[in-house]
Amino acid sequence: MEYIVFYGLAAVALCAALAVILVNRVMHSALALVICFGAIAGLFFQLNAQFIAAVQVIIYAGAIMVLFLFVIMLLDPEAEKFSPARPKKIVVVALPFTVLLVFLLTQVTLHGLEDAETSFHLVGDAQSIGRLLFHDYLLAFEITSILILSAVLGAIVLTRRSE
Repeated sequence: MEYIVFYGLAAVALCAALAVILVNRVMHSALALVICFGAIAGLFFQLNAQFIAAVQVIIYAGAIMVLFLFVIMLLDPEAEKFSPARPKKIVVVALPFTVLLVFLLTQVTLHGLEDAETSFHLVGDAQSIGRLLFHDYLLAFEITSILILSAVLGAIVLTRRSE
């Protein structure tokens, strides 16, 4: 049963990713990207990485795609169409990466996953991520929060109108 769900989600993610680069309309491409993000979140959930799956849905499929769709709607999606030569250019660029991916996957299957299975056991657990984040990496977490706060304040100061 796990294999059926995995192969189903992988097929949906692959088809949606192909649709992102092959369809002619920008809006259809963005909606295919949402489907791809959902399938990837399902794959993370199947790997017992619930936190990463939730982040995938909330941040990528939610916030980032809302931003993408807002910009697309702002730029008149009916007028935006990709050129007919676009798929040929994509194939030329994507072919070396596909060959590299196939090579790496064959190397993994030839050498086995015995070491990798033990290291993936608790990667996506929210409790272990929280423990690592607030215990081992607390200083880096606080520095990052101060950096983000200063960036937000800088953006407010730069966009504020002087009256």
